[in-house]
This record gives sequence, structure tokens and C-alpha cells, in this order.
Amino acid sequence: MRIALDAMGGDYAPGEIIKGAVKAAQAYPRMEIILVGQSVRINPLLSNIPANMSLLEASEVIGMDEHPAQAVRKKKDSSIVVATRLVKEKKADAVVSAGSTGAQMASALLGLGRVKGVERPGIATVLPTLAGGKLVLDVGANPDAKPEHLLQYAQMGSIYAHHIMGIENPRIALLNIGTEESKGNELTQHAYPLLQASSLNFSGNIEGRDVPYGRADVVVCDGFVGNVVLKTAEGLAGALFELIKDKITSTPVRKLGALAVKPGLKEIARMMDYAEYGGSPLLGVNGISIVCHGSSKEKAIFNAIRVAGECAEAGLTELIAQEMTAQTQYLS
Repeated sequence: MRIALDAMGGDYAPGEIIKGAVKAAQAYPRMEIILVGQSVRINPLLSNIPANMSLLEASEVIGMDEHPAQAVRKKKDSSIVVATRLVKEKKADAVVSAGSTGAQMASALLGLGRVKGVERPGIATVLPTLAGGKLVLDVGANPDAKPEHLLQYAQMGSIYAHHIMGIENPRIALLNIGTEESKGNELTQHAYPLLQASSLNFSGNIEGRDVPYGRADVVVCDGFVGNVVLKTAEGLAGALFELIKDKITSTPVRKLGALAVKPGLKEIARMMDYAEYGGSPLLGVNGISIVCHGSSKEKAIFNAIRVAGECAEAGLTELIAQEMTAQTQYLS
């Protein structure tokens, strides 16, 4: 298993990226990790490189403020472009990056192309809920979507939930402003019958307040709504823990009580930590491309590499291609 890692992408690159890579190389000795980036910045941070790690030079870096498609076309030797090219050339089984999401998407679309039958790839992310991690997509690949795109997200999300997350017959739900079939905007009203007529385990509409309770295994929405949901959840979790910390330590008596609940709070914090779930797969492109949070540190990178390996080992791209082909034949 060979994973191409964009060592230059992310707020804490290349330091934290390298730490995560080294940890993964040590944990998975049968996995080969290819660091892609500027050797002048990477080498000083590598004292004892594991035998299953290597470095491939990429002289350029795409910044977060650059226009994604233009930068990908212009900077042919950027770390994300070179890492994605390794997947295209079958020299790597997956690419992982915490850099510009737009650049990674552009690189995947231009370098790998789409799986036949997929009109718009979608980013799928695992959200922590009271019932464990649940999948939400799209969370930012396409702000605008058509009903057919939501159906394809549901199909790809179902495959991911089953084969990677281990959920048998995943429950699919459409994110909406009400549970009634007639609710929603034009997009959701037209998507509902498509999902209902499919062979998926479609359970109907789901409201935003139901998502944290895990009342569906795969929640489908357009990228604009999904990105708002994701970032609201991240911000709310952070704000809630700050509020709890402030209130339970505000008096000497409460500080004593805080000692008793500290282990439980740590466990909750771990459950809510995005770094525990690794990166988010860009589903629908012709190769494994894992999108990481821009602020990813060692643990998040380690888990993203783990997820990339799981996706490649399961043959996720091939599974999606088979499903899309089957659906095309069914509709024709």
C-alpha cells in the first residue's frame, strides 16, 4: 500500500505533517509513505526516517489564497499536483493533503478525472454523533447541486459507509427543513422521489437537529448546506467545551467537582475531535484522494493516512465505478 502525502499542505506544514507520517509509518510497516514536497524544508525535520518512508521532490507550493484551477495548471511541480500524479500513474494508491481543498479538488479532477457516471464528486466527512460517527456529504465540493447529484452522493456515501465504516445496509436521509415529503426547496423536493425510487435504504427527510443524534447513517445535502453544517458543528463543539470549562472552574467548590467529571469530559472531547476520524474522501474521482482539515496536526494526519489505506485496500474507487455502471444500465 503506497500513500502519497502532500507534505507542504496545511497550516502546520511541513512539521506536523511529517510527524503524522512518521507515526503512520511506524504503526503500519507494510505501508509505504511517500512525502512529496520541498526537500530543503523537509530534510531538517527528518532525523531517523523509517525504512518505509521516502521523499519525492516538488519545488512548488499552492497557497490557500491562490485560485485553485489556475494554480494547478500553472504550478505543475507543486506538491499536491505531483502527489496526485503519482496516483494517476499507479505509483501510489492514494493521495492525502491538508492544503487548499480547492487545489486538491482541481488536481483530482484534472489529473484523475471522474468515475464514469459521476457528474459531480462530493466530499464526505464523518461527523461524531450520539450513535457514533455518521457520514455527511457533500460538505463543500459543490455549493450548487442538482437532484441527480444528491442521488449520486447517496449512492457513493452508502458504499463508503458499508465498506469503510462497517455499517450494514446504511440508512440514507435527505437533509431538509422538515420530515414531510413535501417540505424543502426545489432541489430537495426533486431529489426526494429519486432517492425514494432507488434501491438505497432511504429513510426520508431528516432535520438538522436530528443529525447529532445519529438518526441516519448517511446524510445527503448540497455542498453549501453541508459546509455550513460541518463548520457550525465544529464551532458549536468548541464553544460548548469552552463554556463548560469556564463554568465548572469558576469557584473553588466547582473546581473540586470538576476533578470528578474530568475523565468523562476527556472522553467526550475525544469523541468530538475531528482528528480522530482522519480526512474526508473526495468521492467520485478516479482514485483515492483524502481531504484533510487545514489545521490538521499529527493525529489527524496519522488517521487520514489510515483512512486512505482502508479506502485503497477496500477498492473504494472500483466499488463506486461498479455501482455507477449498474445504475446507468438500470436507468437505460
